[in-house]
Amino acid sequence: MILAFLMLVSAPTPTSSPAPAPAEPPRLVAPEGQADALFRQGRDLRYAQRWWEAAQAYRSLVREFPTSFRVPDARYWLASSLEQDQRWDEAAEAYTDFLAKHPDQRMLGKEARLNRVRCWGIRQCDNPAAAAGLVNALSEDREEVRIAAALQLAKRRDKRAIPVLQAGLRLDASSEACRLALQSMGVQPQVTGPAQGRFLVVRVKERGQSEALTVRLALGLARAVGGYLSDEQLRQAKKKGVDMERLMDQALNAPKGTELFSLDDGKSTVSVTVE
Repeated sequence: MILAFLMLVSAPTPTSSPAPAPAEPPRLVAPEGQADALFRQGRDLRYAQRWWEAAQAYRSLVREFPTSFRVPDARYWLASSLEQDQRWDEAAEAYTDFLAKHPDQRMLGKEARLNRVRCWGIRQCDNPAAAAGLVNALSEDREEVRIAAALQLAKRRDKRAIPVLQAGLRLDASSEACRLALQSMGVQPQVTGPAQGRFLVVRVKERGQSEALTVRLALGLARAVGGYLSDEQLRQAKKKGVDMERLMDQALNAPKGTELFSLDDGKSTVSVTVE
């Protein structure tokens, strides 16, 4: 009996089969990789000019991956795609959202402000919010944005644009546009002097000569133009209504590239151009 008990105790216990290893979870694409994929999709759709679909791709990226480093660019290109799709009100709202949430984006921020002004300008006659946005933009920090808004408001003769347009006359990049906008509103451009970088270009072409003598005069020396005219040409100028005394005023109010007059006395031709 004892022997049987000892044999039972010393008998090896059956080994159990090892437990199966836990199944490895399926590998998921990293969220940043998914955000990149959506960003590339939006870009490719933009290149294909499928603007609405591109906007949806950028919208999905912003909604599904709000912490991605791609979000600022995605918000900007969302607005740009809506603008290209001529959804002006939606685009303006999207630009505003981008500017509010990403004030540190300086380069894209400038473009977003200018693009938003363009959208508002298209809608200003139909959407009160667009007109109000343009008026608010007159006090923007960036001068080019203020001028862009003023030029849009000038299209419907909004007098609130006048001070900004007058200030824009000082800048070479905007002086002509501001001048024409003021004139279209029936307002005299107020120029403080020849600081506009304007010149009168006098070209004297002698009969039989292949080359013309070209002289550039600072606008303040407008009266000196008369010194290049013969008596006959001065008489022609008077008949044509060319007022040599008011030549500077004429030059200030004419777009660059305008030929103010051309006179020929049979011996030479003299032309005067604003440049």
